[in-house]
Amino acid sequence: MSGASFRPAAESDVGVLLELMGALYDEDGSTPLREDAAETALRGLLAAPDRGLVWVIEQAGEAAGYLVLTWGYSLEFHGRDAFIDELYLAPRYRGAGLGRQAVEWAEDACRAHGAGAVHLEVEMDNERAHALYRRSGFAERGLRLMTKRLSAVPDPR
Repeated sequence: MSGASFRPAAESDVGVLLELMGALYDEDGSTPLREDAAETALRGLLAAPDRGLVWVIEQAGEAAGYLVLTWGYSLEFHGRDAFIDELYLAPRYRGAGLGRQAVEWAEDACRAHGAGAVHLEVEMDNERAHALYRRSGFAERGLRLMTKRLSAVPDPR
């Protein structure tokens, strides 16, 4: 497979992005997709690039996946930092280097937007993703990501 293209997502991509999000959430099994809440959040991100950026990853003119990068701010990292919030490739596009290309794309976008660090989270048992991220220079820092939902959208679990 040749290299992927990364196209900034637009409002017209919401439908395909929601389909890809549903596939991601089904695969990881930890959080069911709440399509109404996901659509609201996605539209909010697309409308406000100061929150982050979304790309459709295309291979041979087809949507192969998507990449979401969100912005944060950190004293530890001296200003703007970023989070690879979601990176998904449909199964048939995996193993051909597109994940590595997506990580490199995200890193370049971070640098271009002045981020001093990029973070991500990965399922504990997803060894394939762990290997990709380690090869890309990511390292566990001996810290544990902890989350408390504060949203008005209830957790369905």
